[in-house]
Amino acid sequence: MEHAAPPALEDEPAAARLLFGERIELARAYTASLAENGETLGLIGPRELPQLWSRHILNSALVAPLLAGRVGDVGSGAGLPGLVLAIARPDVHMTLIEPMERRTDWLQSEADRLGLDNVRVLRARAEDLPGSGELLPLDQVTARAVSALRTLIPLTARLVRSGGELLLMKGSRAGDEIVTAQKVIRKHRLESVEVLELGGEHGLDVTRVVRAVVDP
Repeated sequence: MEHAAPPALEDEPAAARLLFGERIELARAYTASLAENGETLGLIGPRELPQLWSRHILNSALVAPLLAGRVGDVGSGAGLPGLVLAIARPDVHMTLIEPMERRTDWLQSEADRLGLDNVRVLRARAEDLPGSGELLPLDQVTARAVSALRTLIPLTARLVRSGGELLLMKGSRAGDEIVTAQKVIRKHRLESVEVLELGGEHGLDVTRVVRAVVDP
């Protein structure tokens, strides 16, 4: 009985060069490493290779132009979006917050291998971090595929300075999640809450980001 061939890594989309510019080789090296090791380490599913670039790498990179200052990525996992953003924006300092040891080991090894000196890996749960200290508060916090807004906002808003921003990557029901999370939005004093739709200008599937200002 013949076994099906393993899925092939998606060809690099043309938009990758536009989004990463002179950092494209680092993006390629990270993508290749994730493709090789991601399933074994439990970082990505077995069916992700045919859409790894478009659904994960470029989906994350679209957020890069929104960043400034000291940024935390909650639930970094495989480095999506944290490592991708660190590659795309070497001028921004990224703190990757992840509770699972095998994932923090991966994040640190990749940051070291790629020479990303703008990355700090922190093994912790967001809810256990103090509101201030050496790393906190942050200018911005990102998160991707972590939880619903009503749960995610309490975890992330407390890590951001007054006037800082949340940049939370969500799916097609982002607007509905905002409606459901109104009580939490008011409690955490979020203002200018909006859904940004990114990627269409590059011919990519839309990436939705809920952006909000914290306690302005």
